[in-house]
Amino acid sequence: MFNLPNWAFEFHGHKCPFMPIGYRMGTLAMELLDVGKTQNHEMHVFSEMGIGHPQGCMQDGIMSATGATFGKGLIEKLYYGKVAATFYYPGKGAVRIFLKNSFADSLAPHEFFKYRKKGVEPSEIPDEVRMDIINMVLDADVDDLFEVTKLPDFTYTPVKGSFNKAKCEVCGEYVFERYLRVKDGKKVCIPCSEHNIAEVTIPKP
Repeated sequence: MFNLPNWAFEFHGHKCPFMPIGYRMGTLAMELLDVGKTQNHEMHVFSEMGIGHPQGCMQDGIMSATGATFGKGLIEKLYYGKVAATFYYPGKGAVRIFLKNSFADSLAPHEFFKYRKKGVEPSEIPDEVRMDIINMVLDADVDDLFEVTKLPDFTYTPVKGSFNKAKCEVCGEYVFERYLRVKDGKKVCIPCSEHNIAEVTIPKP
């Protein structure tokens, strides 16, 4: 059985099968790329999930395993609606990992999904039901779980970090410069750029 740390469930907030799938996906990516957990800004992950999919829980598993987090700007969604992700590490290359249809099909009849389709939240599903499907994920051979594609021509240039900021000339709040817009001759934040500046109360200095 794959050894998944309990703190990953605590971070995620509930026990379900897709966070472990993401964790195993991230662990496999690190093994294939021969790298450790990202401490700074090394690995970048491109998740193919979108919004409104219960399977999106896999992204918390990916972040927990790899250290490539949303907060560090190292994971982004492609909104393809697929349980897959591309993992890129400078100097090491990139791989795409996809949850095999056959494994997804093996999970589909499980009682866990009968609860979910009725709108029952994961934390409210009986623990024995949740642990049974989680163990299906943890017991599975990695070759039965995932399809791996090496991407030798994959390239990515991350956005250069910047500490430069300025005050919006309408609301007065600090804005990092790359997000400033110019409207009616004023440097403004995105929310203020979407309003008629003449109708916005400009704060006194």
